[in-house]
Amino acid sequence: MRKTVALFLSGCVISMTAASAALAGANITVDAGSGEILSQEDAFQRWYPASLTKLMTVYVVFRMIESGQVTLDTPIKITALSAKQPPSKMGYKVGSELTLDNALKIMMVKSANDVAMAVGETLGGSSDKFAVLMNAEAKRLGMTGSHFVNPNGLHSDDHYTTARDLAILTLQLRREFPQYAHYFDIEAIDYGGKKLQPNLNALIGRFQGADGMKTGFVCPSGYNLIGSATRNGRTIITVVLGELKLTTRATKAAELLAKGFETHGSGTTIDTLQPYGAPTRDVAVNMRPSVCSKEASGSDTWDGKDLEGHIVQGSPYMKRMEHEPAVEKVALLPAKINSLGMELSRVPVPMPRPDRSSLTDASEALKAVN
Repeated sequence: MRKTVALFLSGCVISMTAASAALAGANITVDAGSGEILSQEDAFQRWYPASLTKLMTVYVVFRMIESGQVTLDTPIKITALSAKQPPSKMGYKVGSELTLDNALKIMMVKSANDVAMAVGETLGGSSDKFAVLMNAEAKRLGMTGSHFVNPNGLHSDDHYTTARDLAILTLQLRREFPQYAHYFDIEAIDYGGKKLQPNLNALIGRFQGADGMKTGFVCPSGYNLIGSATRNGRTIITVVLGELKLTTRATKAAELLAKGFETHGSGTTIDTLQPYGAPTRDVAVNMRPSVCSKEASGSDTWDGKDLEGHIVQGSPYMKRMEHEPAVEKVALLPAKINSLGMELSRVPVPMPRPDRSSLTDASEALKAVN
């Protein structure tokens, strides 16, 4: 009995400690050139990445391009599963297609969950199979605290990472694929006439030298942001996890980047950093009570105007965007038309009419299950 109580109390302590860590957040700032760590806080704490996941999705895509399996012109099809993904999303119809190039732009700027799922299903064969590729790459890169179950970052208790692992991924993206750096600092996309979507990364165009990378939000993760900036040939990256507000993830990242440019590393690199924080580091924190209560509700969506003043006013390191965002256009591929002039994606699929015996068998099977 005493042992049971002790184990219960121990579990409570771990959960309470993890919750406290959540309120403090986790972060790490690294010199991209040397790999030296400039600052860190709970870098090995398990966290839900939310849409920061899409950086791993993009990394897998880049590897597939380099191996010749796909090209930037490869058509990405919106599947039934991808169309059902919750916002942020584009809302494309099932059967619609777009190029992989446009899919990458949409994922990085709007963080569309439906498009990310479509990329995973199209290139991996299924979401689950694509997750296998993500985990294989994570293992190869030494991301020892990460596990992925989908390509878009929608919440699952089994979908997690750490600030340290995300820094490794970000550094590898920059080092291995400099030719694709333009995907990470697009200021806005135009997806139909005047439908402009500013980049959800508020550092872009507001922090001197900002050139990437990605935002993320679900209630259990809090507000996450990976930012990068280059000044005088020196690139700094920072990973910020678990902020309580959309605005503070940007101001926190700006502060860490600015201080990073004023700091020289102590010699400890991302590769030599030893794990710390046991035993609570392996318990994923959950920010939902702190972030998504009635008093503190929010989302990862903003129009680039209503919050800009608050972000700039809240940070000495950021300034208001003084120009119209540079816009890149994205669009679906032309719909495929059959001989009757109907879009192929809208033609109903004929279903055979079941006979009475098959209905009886199905009814009996259902009774057995229940």
